[in-house]
Amino acid sequence: MEDHGIVTLDPQGRVASWTAEAGRIGGWSAAEIVGRPFSVFYPPDDVAAGKPGRELAIAAERGRFADEGWRVRKDGSRFWAEVEITALFDGQQRLLGFGKVTRDMTKRRDAEEALRLSEERFRLLVHSVQDYGIFMLDPGGRISSWNAGAERIKGWTADEAIGQHFSMFYPPEDVAAGKPDWELEVAAEQGRLEDEGWRVRKDGSRFWANVVITALFDDRHRLQGFGKVTRDMTERRNAEQALRERRRLVGHLVDAQEVERRRIAWDVHDESIQSMVAVGMRLQLLASRLPEPHASAVAGLDESVQAAIGRLRGLVSRLRPPELDRHGLVEAVSGYVDEVAGRWGLEHSVHDELTAEPSPEAAITVYRICQEALSNVHKHARATRVDVRMSTVDNGTLVRITDDGVGTASDDAGAGHFGLVEMHERAEAAHGWLSVTSTPGQGTVVEFWLPMLPDLTGLEP
Repeated sequence: MEDHGIVTLDPQGRVASWTAEAGRIGGWSAAEIVGRPFSVFYPPDDVAAGKPGRELAIAAERGRFADEGWRVRKDGSRFWAEVEITALFDGQQRLLGFGKVTRDMTKRRDAEEALRLSEERFRLLVHSVQDYGIFMLDPGGRISSWNAGAERIKGWTADEAIGQHFSMFYPPEDVAAGKPDWELEVAAEQGRLEDEGWRVRKDGSRFWANVVITALFDDRHRLQGFGKVTRDMTERRNAEQALRERRRLVGHLVDAQEVERRRIAWDVHDESIQSMVAVGMRLQLLASRLPEPHASAVAGLDESVQAAIGRLRGLVSRLRPPELDRHGLVEAVSGYVDEVAGRWGLEHSVHDELTAEPSPEAAITVYRICQEALSNVHKHARATRVDVRMSTVDNGTLVRITDDGVGTASDDAGAGHFGLVEMHERAEAAHGWLSVTSTPGQGTVVEFWLPMLPDLTGLEP
């Protein structure tokens, strides 16, 4: 038989016949081995312990002997063998000898040993993990294993937890609602379940947990139990809530600023500018009635008044750009870029790739961030060109402002600039994001994204 070395032995254990496969496994030729005691196949310590003779005695007594162990090749190397010795009797039950079948199982043993070591390393890994509670449940939900992370997170030792029902980790209201059993049912039906919610420690305190329950099936798809991984997310949840609260407060502050800007803009437009316009008209009328040089002096006053009116109108535009309400975001940003970039001597462009107009709240935030970004270009970049690109991406507005200025190391881009902090806060308050990338000698890119509509969701309970 292939892979099976078949040998016959005489009653004293000397080799009587030898197959080619036996030669391949052991290394001897038939001429070298026939007539020699089969103990040459055994390691010296087994020979010294009398193992070869004992195996023959057992086979003669019971008819058969099976064993696994180390055997020796002709070159002295060892291999792991599966051996079966069968006693051969004549019709009068007189022992004629033995049939011996040997199979080299070294590869199988090495694979089994590698698997055992892998499983042991995995067991040690699971047991030593501190940040995750990893444990097993039987099909009924009772705890059958427990790692150090589970003890650290939940407070129970392995002796206290094993054998208990895992519902002891749930608040009373969840237990009363049948949540633990429902989670096992869903995991068994769908293969896994993931959940976040309150769990209870041994001391009664609560923590916010991320939980994954995985159903474990055998080869016949029979449920053997569940694997459960728990992570304490309390700190992350508190940090997220603090961030949401900060964003909410910043959002309220930004909203209050915009309301105040609008009020001041209206007051300046409806009162100060109108009054100045009336003064200018009276000065023009007066100048038309006075002789020189008084007429020229009054005309000079009128020019000063008109210049003041122009500056006030510029202030109104910066406080609350009328184009934003009248014509939309692109017109407002384009007008502002044309005005300031032209005044600063910068080549410029505005690319409109919007497929949807953002909400008024998002539009004013985009406009304010663009204002601050362009101001930074003027103050710090020493650029000759600036380009603004607006597009609709992922149900939101993506804006990219690029200059060809001196740039800076990425880690230092915008460091210490209050304007950059304000841009970040505005973007985050609108539930978006902002990034600044810069390369020395290659300019800076300010990129930010805002959702199309304001986020109206409240805090988690």
